[in-house]
Amino acid sequence: MSQLYINPDRLLAFPDIYTDEVLGALEAMAPFNEKQKALMEERNQRRAKRIANKELPKFLSDDDRIGSEQLLVSDIRSGNFECSTIPDDLQKQWIQGTGPAAKPNARLESSIRNVAYALLSGADGWMFDGEDALGQINTMSLDNQRNLKLAIRRDPQFLNVAKNVSQEMNTWAQGFLGHAIIHNWEKQLDFTTLIFRARGLHLDDRHIVMENGESFSASITDLTLFVVNNYEALQNQGSSIVLYLPKIQTAEEAAFWNTLLNSLENYLELEKGTIKAYVLIEQLEATYQLLEIRAALGLHFVGFNTGRWDYINSVADALCGIDDFINPNIESITMTYAYMAAYEDRVRKAVNTRDQNGNFSLWQGGMEPNIPVGSAAGVKASMEKALAGARREQAAGASGKWVAHWKMVHIIRPVWEEAGAINQLGRKFGSLTYAEADRLALISLEPAPLAIRGGRNLLSVALQYGNAFLQGFQAAALKPADFFGNDDVLYLMEDMATGEIRLSVLWEWLHKGAHLTEADETLGLSKGDIFTKEIFDQLLAEEYQKLLDAGNRDVHNDSKITTLPIAREIVKTYLLSDIKGPWYIDLLNLNLNNQDLEIAKERISKYYHTLNTTGQRITKNLDFEPNSHINA
Repeated sequence: MSQLYINPDRLLAFPDIYTDEVLGALEAMAPFNEKQKALMEERNQRRAKRIANKELPKFLSDDDRIGSEQLLVSDIRSGNFECSTIPDDLQKQWIQGTGPAAKPNARLESSIRNVAYALLSGADGWMFDGEDALGQINTMSLDNQRNLKLAIRRDPQFLNVAKNVSQEMNTWAQGFLGHAIIHNWEKQLDFTTLIFRARGLHLDDRHIVMENGESFSASITDLTLFVVNNYEALQNQGSSIVLYLPKIQTAEEAAFWNTLLNSLENYLELEKGTIKAYVLIEQLEATYQLLEIRAALGLHFVGFNTGRWDYINSVADALCGIDDFINPNIESITMTYAYMAAYEDRVRKAVNTRDQNGNFSLWQGGMEPNIPVGSAAGVKASMEKALAGARREQAAGASGKWVAHWKMVHIIRPVWEEAGAINQLGRKFGSLTYAEADRLALISLEPAPLAIRGGRNLLSVALQYGNAFLQGFQAAALKPADFFGNDDVLYLMEDMATGEIRLSVLWEWLHKGAHLTEADETLGLSKGDIFTKEIFDQLLAEEYQKLLDAGNRDVHNDSKITTLPIAREIVKTYLLSDIKGPWYIDLLNLNLNNQDLEIAKERISKYYHTLNTTGQRITKNLDFEPNSHINA
C-alpha cells in the first residue's frame, strides 16, 4: 500500500518529474520521514534547553558516538575515518555560481533561461538552488526540477534558449569587459559542473504528504527527484552527481543524510559513495563538530562551504538566550570579525586534516553578492571590494568561492587564475584543537558600530525580502530604501538568509537592550541610548512608508496592497515576540500563495500559539489538505 499522497494536480502536470521510477524511489525513501521528524524534534528540544538554561555550545566528548554506525569521536579526531577522494570534475572549482533554475510565474522558455546563463557563465560549477534562493510559490520547486532535467539532457527547448542567451551574454561582455566570453556556446555548456542544493531538514515539501496527512520531508523529496531523474544522464556524460547539503546542525544529522544517500544508492544499484556532497557550514553547532560531520558523511563527503549570512543568523539564534551576546551592525561582521575568523579557521583546518587514506577535502569560500549594475563609480568601488574579498579568501586557503550572478564570474575568476593552483588541498594550517579557548573563540565579539543607520538597513531589507519571497522571488536584488535611486550604492543579490539574519539581529537589539554606539539626529538619540520598542515602532513606520512610496522598480506596485502588508505583519510579530522564532522562513512559508492579510494574521497567530505552548513549529503547507486519497 502506498505511504504517500501527492497532489493530483501536480502528478498530472509533471509526469516527466513524477515518473514511475521516481514514485517508486519516493515510496522506498518514505520510511525515513519519521527519523527526519525525530531529528527536528531533537533540534527543538536542544534549542529550548539551551535558551532556558542559558547554555553555550560545546564540543562533543571523546566517547560520544555518531549515527547508526556508532562512529567514535575519539577515533575520528585521531584520523580514523574515511571520506571521498575528489572527482576530476570537482578538482578545480575556482568559481561556483549559485541561483535557482526557474523563475516565478514564467513560461518554460523564459524560466529555463536561468539554467542557460549559469551553464554558459564560465563558472567551474553552478549550484542550482532548491532551497534559499528558489521561490516556492505554486509549482516552482517542480519547475526547477523540470528545467534541470531538460538542460542535463540537452533538450532542444533548452538548446534554443541557450543559443539566444549566449548572444546576449556576449553583448554584455563586449561592453563591460571589452571581449566576448563565449566562443562556442554548445561546447561551453559542458564546461560547468552541475550541482544541486536540496532543501534542508527543517523544511517540508509543499506537494507531498504521508498517507496519514503528516508532512513529508523536503530533503527526501529534493534528493529523490533530482538524483533519480538525472543520475543516468549525468553518468553517461561522465559527470559526477553532486549535492550541496544545507542547514546541518550536528554530526548526527549528517549521519542521517549519509543514510539517505546510501539508501538511494542501494535502491538505484549505484556504488556506495557515487553521490558526492558538499556541506554548507552555516550553523554554529556544526562548527563544533566539523571532523565528525566529515566522518559521518563518509565516502560521499567532498567539501565544506563557508559564508556570512546564514552563519551570522545561526550564531544569533543559538545564543538568543545569552543576555550579553549582541551583534553589531551586520556590515561590520565580515569574515575577519572575531567569531567569523574563528569559524573560518576551523573549517580550513578540518578540510586539511587527513582521513585514514590520506585524503583531504575541499573548502569553497563564501558568497560574493555584488552585481556590476549601477553608476560607474559605484560599480568600480564594489568590484574593487569584491576582488579584495576574493584575494583574501584565496590567500586564506579556499579552493574557490561563490558568486550570486553570472556577470561576476569573469570578474572574480582572475584571482584564482593568477594564483594558478588547481585547488588548495592539504595546505598546512595546524591541527584542530578542542580547548576552552577554541570553544569561546567561536562565540567571541569585538567592538563595532551598533547604530540606528544599521537598524534601518536591517529592517528595510528584511521587509523587502519578505515581500519578494511572498511574490516568488527568494533570490532578489535589494538595498535599503534610503539608497533607492542612488546608483552609487549597488543592489546585492540576497536570498533567504537575508531575512533570517536581519530579523535575528534586530530581535537581539530589541530584547537584550542593545546600547547605541553613536548618536542619531533623525530620532534625537544619544550615544549609549537603549534600542527600545518605541524606537523600533518608529523605525518600522518610517521604513515601511518608504517602501509604499517607492517606485515599481524597487517595490512592485501590486505588492503594496497584497504581500507587503503581510511581510510587515510577520516582521512585526517576529520582532515583538518575547520567544524568538527559530526561522523567519516558517512564517513566510505559511503564507505562500496567500494575499489576504486577515488569513495571514490567523496563520501567524496559530504559529506562535503552537510554538509558545508546545515548542513545535508548523512546517506543513496549510493550503494542501487532502480530502480524498489518490495514492502515489
